[in-house]
Amino acid sequence: MTSIEFPWEPPIAGTEAEHLAGALERLRATFRWKADGLDADGLRTRVGASTLTLGGLLKHLAFVEDYTFTTKLHGEAPGAPWRREDWADDEDWEFTSAAADTPEHLYGLWDSAVVRSRERLAAAFVEGGLDQLVHIAGPDDRRANLRRLICDLIEEYGRHAGHADLLREAVDGLVGEDPPAGWRARSGHAPVGC
Repeated sequence: MTSIEFPWEPPIAGTEAEHLAGALERLRATFRWKADGLDADGLRTRVGASTLTLGGLLKHLAFVEDYTFTTKLHGEAPGAPWRREDWADDEDWEFTSAAADTPEHLYGLWDSAVVRSRERLAAAFVEGGLDQLVHIAGPDDRRANLRRLICDLIEEYGRHAGHADLLREAVDGLVGEDPPAGWRARSGHAPVGC
C-alpha cells in the first residue's frame, strides 16, 4: 500500500492526533465512496421502512462537519447554508430537504464542509492539540476537549457509513469495506483523499 493508492489510510505508527485524524479520514472516504456517482433517484433511494437516503446523509454529515468545527469547537454559528429557521418546523430538515436538492448541490455541500473541517482541525492542532478545551460542555458544565470532538465525529461517521453500505447496495449492488486503490470521487469536487 502506498499513500498515493490509499491516501485515506491512517498511519501505521503515528501519534495519537495522526491516528484520530486518520481514522476520521478513512471513514469520510468510505462514506463518500458509498455515496459517489449517483443521480437524484439514487440519492433518494430508501431501504424498507427507513426514511434515510444517501442524499439525506450527505446533507446531514455536511451539517455535522460544520457544526462540530464551528459551534462545538469555537461556539460560533455554523454559517451558510445552515440557518436556524430551516429547522424551526422540522428537526430532521437536513434529511428531509435533501430530496429537493440536486446531486451536484449535495456533493458540493459535503465536499466543501469537509474542506472547511480539515482546515479548522489542522488549525486546532496547532493552537492547542488534543487536550485543549473546546466550547461545548457536558451537563455538569465541564468543557470537552478536542479529542472528544474528533471521537464523536468518528462515531457519527461509523454509524452513517453502515447506513450508506445498505443504501448503496440497494441502489446498484455496490459492496465493499473500503474504497479500492486509487479511488477518487467522480461527482462533486471531492477534497483530497476522497
